[in-house]
Amino acid sequence: MGKPFNALVQPRVEVLLVDVARFLTVQRARVTALAARHALPAVYPFREFVDAGGLLSYGISITDAYRQLGVYTTQVLRGARPADLPVIQAAKHELVINRRVASVLQLQVPTTMLLRADEVRD
Repeated sequence: MGKPFNALVQPRVEVLLVDVARFLTVQRARVTALAARHALPAVYPFREFVDAGGLLSYGISITDAYRQLGVYTTQVLRGARPADLPVIQAAKHELVINRRVASVLQLQVPTTMLLRADEVRD
């Protein structure tokens, strides 16, 4: 995984937007560590990346998605046909900001963004 990161830092990419790919999510500790090592600000899809030391995440709440899955499962177990159930989108999105990482990267997070965040970590 180090070589792809080296390709990003050679032309000096200014920010990294990490995709929701399962591989990247599973390797989130390595991804956030590499971003930190290269002083590369990165935006991640899930709060779990911020838990692993990332700068900022904006995306669906995995906890809420599993809750919705539980509601669907209950309906199917009670006899509903899966084909008859509506397709729903994730209802809850969350913004999580790690101010300590922002400080290390010498980034000033706007106050308006901090106020809109669901969670700000110090």
